[in-house]
Amino acid sequence: MRAFAELAEGRIGDLGCGTGRITQYLYELGLDAFGVDLSPGMVEQAKKLYPHLEFQVGDNNALDLEDDSLGGAVVWYSTVHVPAESVPWREFHRVVKPGGYLLHAFKAGNQKVHLDHAYGHDVDLDVYWHEPDETVKNASDAGFNEVARLQRQKDVHEKGPQAFLLLQKTQRNPEARKTS
Repeated sequence: MRAFAELAEGRIGDLGCGTGRITQYLYELGLDAFGVDLSPGMVEQAKKLYPHLEFQVGDNNALDLEDDSLGGAVVWYSTVHVPAESVPWREFHRVVKPGGYLLHAFKAGNQKVHLDHAYGHDVDLDVYWHEPDETVKNASDAGFNEVARLQRQKDVHEKGPQAFLLLQKTQRNPEARKTS
């Protein structure tokens, strides 16, 4: 995340921010960060925990942001509840400015696990692990270039390996790639 902070310039969106922990960390790294989350409850908690930061309810599939408006974006485990083919890479590409960066953290692998109980209460959630190569291909097809990749084995509190991708938005229109 520090490498991302050194590279990214301008407004930074924490897309799928949850309770704002990563948004706060980005702020501590000196970035102009704000958070977006689908859950009004998560946004409410984030605003209580970090009242000095901006948080808004929003959907990563249709962000209420101008084209090319972000110097960077962080997508920190916020794609774990969707299959790899449903990650909104084109929407992320739309909002990040040309030359801007996206940092993506996810569970590495190829499986889906259903949860009936998590976070201290009953839930009905699917959790997806994404293959790093497939994730890079999907991001590349949307117009991002892979800058760096880190994969690590699970730690004691995790059920599998983790992956982190640093991506940069290309200057080229991704639609042009389909015809060339």
